[in-house]
Amino acid sequence: MQDKAKFIEELTGRYSTKGDQIMLGKAMLGGEIVLEVDVALPLKTINRHGLIAGATGTGKTKTLQVFAEQLSRVGVPSLVLDIKGDFSGIAEPGEKKETIEERYKKTRLLYSPQAFPVELMTISGAAGVKLRATVEKFGPVLLSKILGLNDTQSSIISIIFKYCEDQNLSLVSLGDLKKVLQYVNDTPQGRAEISTGYGAVSSASLRAIFRAVVSLEQQGGALFFGEPSFDVWDLLKNREGKGVVNILRVDDIQSKPQLFSTFMLFLFSQIYSLFPEEGDAVKPKFVLFIDEAHLIFREASKTLQSQIETMVKLIRSKGVGIYFITQIPEDIPGAVLSQLGLKIQHALRGFTAKDRKKITKAIENYPVTEYYNASNLIQNLGIGEAFITALDEKGVPTPLVHTYLISPESRMDVLSDREIKSLVAQSSLVAKYENPVKINFTGDIIDQRRAAAPLNDALPDSTAGGKQEKGVLEQVLASSAGKIFINTVVRRLAEKLVASFIKKGQK
Repeated sequence: MQDKAKFIEELTGRYSTKGDQIMLGKAMLGGEIVLEVDVALPLKTINRHGLIAGATGTGKTKTLQVFAEQLSRVGVPSLVLDIKGDFSGIAEPGEKKETIEERYKKTRLLYSPQAFPVELMTISGAAGVKLRATVEKFGPVLLSKILGLNDTQSSIISIIFKYCEDQNLSLVSLGDLKKVLQYVNDTPQGRAEISTGYGAVSSASLRAIFRAVVSLEQQGGALFFGEPSFDVWDLLKNREGKGVVNILRVDDIQSKPQLFSTFMLFLFSQIYSLFPEEGDAVKPKFVLFIDEAHLIFREASKTLQSQIETMVKLIRSKGVGIYFITQIPEDIPGAVLSQLGLKIQHALRGFTAKDRKKITKAIENYPVTEYYNASNLIQNLGIGEAFITALDEKGVPTPLVHTYLISPESRMDVLSDREIKSLVAQSSLVAKYENPVKINFTGDIIDQRRAAAPLNDALPDSTAGGKQEKGVLEQVLASSAGKIFINTVVRRLAEKLVASFIKKGQK
C-alpha cells in the first residue's frame, strides 16, 4: 500500500486554503477514506472555469448540485442550463435518507438539509422568468452572426440599423425588422431613402436577410425578441445571504438550436460589456454551469462555439466562471479544455475497444500520480466518487486525488407542478418580465409609409398569408418564349399599322 503519511502530508498541503472554500469531500487512498484530507477548492480560483465529466449515472448532476449549493452558501449566484430538467429540486430541502446519512457519517462532515433560493427562467414561454432582448439591444453584429449572414448581408444589416436610428424607428421585435426590410425593398420611396443616404443595396440580399429572419422566427425568435429586455444584473441576486441559483430549462435545444445560440450570444455579450473588471477578487461574481455540454457543442452554431472559446479566455477577468458538464473530456473543444482549471472526473466505462481508447485519452488530461493506477481506477470509481485536480491559491495545478464526494443538502429530485407554480407566483422577477410590452410604433409608421407609396417587386409579407403565386398566364408571359411571342406580335401589328397609314396616304 502507498505511503499514507506521505500522501496526507502532500495532499493536505495542496488542498488547504486560508480563505473561503468550496468543500467537495474527502480524499481516498487504496479504497479507504482518508479523513485527514479535505478536498476543498479556494473560492478565489473558481473563476478559472472547470469540467465535470463521467459516464451516465455516475453522479455528475449531483456533483453539480453540491457545487451550486456551496457557491450559494457563500453568496455567489449562478446560472444552470438545465437540459435534462432534473435540477429544480435544489429549491427544496433534502430528506434524511439512510444512504445520505451513511455517506456523511463516513466523512464525519455535518449534513444539514436545506433549500436554496431559486429563480426558474425560460426562453421558450414556459413557466418562469421570461428572458427577452430587443433587436436593437442585440445589435447588428451579433444579429448578423446568429442569422449566418455573409459580409455583404452583414453590412446591409448595419445600414438598416443606422437607417432606423436616423429615422427614429425602434427595432424591438423581429416583426419590426421585417417591416423595415419590406419597406426599403418594396417602395421607390424606401429604396430612395436608403440609396441616397447610405448607398444602393441589393434586392437579392434583402430577400436573403428576410428569409434568415423568418427562419429564426420559426424557432421561437418571436418570443425571445421583444420588451421588456432582460437585465443581466438580475442574475446577481442574493437572498438572506445566499446567492440565487438561476435555472434555465432548455430541454428543447435539439429542436431549437438557433434560438439557444441566440440567447447564449446575448448573455455572453451583455456580461462582457456590462460587468466591470474584477482583477484578483477573493470570490467570483457569478458562475455559469452548462449541463450536457456535448449537446451544446454539437447543436450550437459555429458562431456560438467560437464565442464560447473567446469568452472562456476573456471572461475570467470579469469575475465569471464557466463550468461544462459532459461525459468525456473530448466532448469539449481543445481550445476550451486547455483553459479549464478544475476537472472533476467521474467513472468512465470501457465496454468496447473504442471506449477504452477514449479512457486512455481522457487520462492524458490529468496529472500523473504515484498514488493511483488512474487508467484502471477511473473505470471502477463508485457512484459519488471522482478524480479531482484543481488550482491552488497560487494558480498551480493540484495533484490528482480520488475523492469521496459529499451529497447535496437540497432535494435530489425535481419539483412537482404545484411547487413550480408556487415558486413562480412568489418571484418578483417573474412579475417584472412576465407580460411583453406591445410596441407597434415602428410597424405603424412603416405601414403608413407603404400605404402612401406604390409597390415595387415586393418581399413576401408574412402578415398577408405568405408569398402570392403567379397565375399560369402571368408565368407564361414572363418567360423568355412569352417575351419573344409578345415582341413578334407587337412588331407585326406595327408593320400592318404603318402599311395602312401609307396606303391611306397614297389614296
